[in-house]
Amino acid sequence: MKIRFGIGTGSDTDPETLPALVDRLENAGVDSLWFSELVYSPAVDPVVGMATALARTDRLKVGTSVAILPGRHPVLVAKQLASLVVLAPKRVLPVFGLRPAGAGELDLFPVPGPRGAVFDESLRLLRAVLREDDVDFDGDHFTVRGAGVGKRPDRPLDIWLGGRVPGAFRRIGRYGDGWLGSFLTPDEAAAGVAAINAEAAAAGREIEADHFGITLLLAEDGVPAQLTARIRRQRPEIDPADLVAGSWPELHRLVDRYIAAGLSKFVVVPAGGGPQDGFLDRFVTELVPRQN
Repeated sequence: MKIRFGIGTGSDTDPETLPALVDRLENAGVDSLWFSELVYSPAVDPVVGMATALARTDRLKVGTSVAILPGRHPVLVAKQLASLVVLAPKRVLPVFGLRPAGAGELDLFPVPGPRGAVFDESLRLLRAVLREDDVDFDGDHFTVRGAGVGKRPDRPLDIWLGGRVPGAFRRIGRYGDGWLGSFLTPDEAAAGVAAINAEAAAAGREIEADHFGITLLLAEDGVPAQLTARIRRQRPEIDPADLVAGSWPELHRLVDRYIAAGLSKFVVVPAGGGPQDGFLDRFVTELVPRQN
């Protein structure tokens, strides 16, 4: 499997620093840069961030970790993705989720029905428009006639999904091309890979073996007490060290366990804010050599 490491911008990355960050990652040979959907934060909008990064680079890949699909019309999302892929073939890595992570942001993504059902139908329509011209679609929540987005990539764009509950695993197996998990122990990630593969097989599909990944928080100088307390409130049965790395050696140990669980793609997010100079230097030294 191809082992790859990318950097997540997190919630505190100042948009004004993005061009310099992109240039540095491109020059250092970092695989990818990932933008989260965090409206009520300083973080740049994922589509704007991806377009900025792609326009400044020739090699760096960009992705969303994750963007919200339910609450957006799938044809408009397909148009955005197709436009980005024409700009930068093979460098656009969209990952979509069910609901936003930011507190109070759910109302910004209104849906015309049950959120899970709208998500499933949105994925069907999104995939159809990214693969075909003149799409006619009749669903419970969307109806379109002759939908098309113009020039599309020769190879259909892979659509990855987030999530960590059984309903998400069912959706990924039926409609997704890959999985980017988060806040899961290595053992839970292994169970997620198995569940997704079982759902895909039941639907007559197959997820490529190297299309499983996870977003990891790294607290370089030890996990702060506030973060430990939050983890214990949300996951009282889990050792925080199985979810967040408190140093670079601990990150390597976690990565080894995730690789053994069947994951090969990693988005590393600094727990203390946006990626700064020291973090970037250490990332290149520690993780770029681990890619194959």
